[in-house]
Amino acid sequence: MVSATLGQQSAAEASPSAEASLSTDASGEVESLSYSGRTGATALELLLEADPSAEVTGEGANAFVTAIGGRVADDSKSEFWSLSVDGELAQVGAGSLETEDGQEITWTLETY
Repeated sequence: MVSATLGQQSAAEASPSAEASLSTDASGEVESLSYSGRTGATALELLLEADPSAEVTGEGANAFVTAIGGRVADDSKSEFWSLSVDGELAQVGAGSLETEDGQEITWTLETY
């Protein structure tokens, strides 16, 4: 597993305030992305700050994340991007999940 910090990329690629840890597998494919919660911001807002290239369908409460770090979840492989907070699976979607300072928000490529 390789780890990189998105917050160290140029301002055009990621917000300087968004410190995120991106993990990849041996082939360089993105496996997960983690960042800190921030009181008053949703998990979706913070994801888009950390990775402006993330792909989302729908908006707000109906938002569904389809790609992170350039890695698209492949329907033919039953993949999806799973959201967790402090190691627990989120009970609401990213657009509805209000985060708090100190929480660890993690997106992981999973299969169903």
